[in-house]
Amino acid sequence: MDRDFLIDLFSDFGPVTIRRMFSGFGISADGTNFALALRAGLYFRADETTIPLYEAEGSHPFQYQTRAKTVTVNSYWQLPARLFDDSEELSEWARAALAAAQRAALKKRAKARKAATPAAKKAAASKALPKKNRASKKKPSS
Repeated sequence: MDRDFLIDLFSDFGPVTIRRMFSGFGISADGTNFALALRAGLYFRADETTIPLYEAEGSHPFQYQTRAKTVTVNSYWQLPARLFDDSEELSEWARAALAAAQRAALKKRAKARKAATPAAKKAAASKALPKKNRASKKKPSS
């Protein structure tokens, strides 16, 4: 797939940003990456809400080979081939993929915020102190 083909493919969806990524392209809208166009096909972002749609179509998650094993990336699923001929329905799937990507970004931000709580910061600071300083920071027992 080349850049011009992808621009045409997403024309009903709206403006997308297409960047070189791996052996193909990353496709994003509103600053959120929601699709990958690789030699093996077009993959949309999916989550527990949308994966059943892909499974019903007989689609599969993105996979790649390393020297030791096959890696499955369950967050990106191959777009059913029939959608390449139906730009209106492809746009619906793209909107669902963008929503899945946005939900994932929210979860990631919430997780990062939770890790940045005062208790977590205090624990991290304590771990950063050398052992002899940790002992001096302990409160004397009564």
